Amino acid sequence: MKKSVIIVLFVLFSVLSLNAQDYKTSLGLRAGLPFSISGATIRHFLNKTDAVEGIVASNFDGIIATGLFENEHWTGFYPGLNWYWGLGAHVGLWRSGVNRYINSSQNYSGGFVIGIDGILGVEYTFDEIPLNLSVDVLPNVNLFGVPGWNLVNGAISIRYVF
Repeated sequence: MKKSVIIVLFVLFSVLSLNAQDYKTSLGLRAGLPFSISGATIRHFLNKTDAVEGIVASNFDGIIATGLFENEHWTGFYPGLNWYWGLGAHVGLWRSGVNRYINSSQNYSGGFVIGIDGILGVEYTFDEIPLNLSVDVLPNVNLFGVPGWNLVNGAISIRYVF
């Protein structure tokens, strides 16, 4: 009986002591569709589960800078595999013409945009090498400037962790 209680306590302590993240800061590249053909991302953890992330993404129609506050959790399946969600905002600049991502039938004058964002993703941090891979969905809504929303803004990121 004592042996089984000790084993249960050891397993419980091990699970509760696992961190959601295995690094403090990461910096890397981001590629996705439809908005960002290429981009950069930096994430910094404030504590074990809360992080801030900055994303700069561009394509042929403009550039967007996004700031996010994120909350990360262990998936419970495999060490280093975590899921995260977050909220934030973006500012950007679009050139004039037809923006196929917002409304393919109307011309617009381009210009400055401000909006809100959400993020939901999963990431894996390798133990052997300082590398982090993530896949996420980043829906957003423009509140000022070019009106529009995008619910399918997904990307893959590869980051160096330190």
